[in-house]
Amino acid sequence: MNTKYLTKASLIAGIYLVLVLIQIPMGDLAFGPIQLRIAEGLTLLPLVEAAAIPGLFVGCLIANLILVPYSPFGLVDIVGGSLVTLIAAYLTSKMPNKAMAALPPILLNGFIVSIWVSYFMRVPYWYTVLGISAGELVSVTIFGNLILTAYNKAIKHNKIK
Repeated sequence: MNTKYLTKASLIAGIYLVLVLIQIPMGDLAFGPIQLRIAEGLTLLPLVEAAAIPGLFVGCLIANLILVPYSPFGLVDIVGGSLVTLIAAYLTSKMPNKAMAALPPILLNGFIVSIWVSYFMRVPYWYTVLGISAGELVSVTIFGNLILTAYNKAIKHNKIK
């Protein structure tokens, strides 16, 4: 790993963390059975930037550690949520296009994270799957495309290498 790679990964982790933290006042909308996390827009970045894989994982891990007082999910979300993010980021990096790249974070968060969210929130699993998947869909398609467009423009203008 070189310094540039580590710097990019660190920046992505920091941006993810900040985007999660600014949503703390939103409560359940950011952390409940229906989630709309702005930070999840970053999950398209592994399609074009390898450093986004560890960056998203570390950002999610740190965010989940900080969120312990605000979340009823505890260790399962710290470990499980972070691992889901890591796997989704890796799979996203292997996708052939943006449309396919959106599927890993939407599906993995929707089906796996819903397991513990539905349990701890006492909300039916399939309702939680729909709520988390819908929030991921919005975050990834709207915020993700904005982030990817900005990133690609920065690369085109040699701002990021």
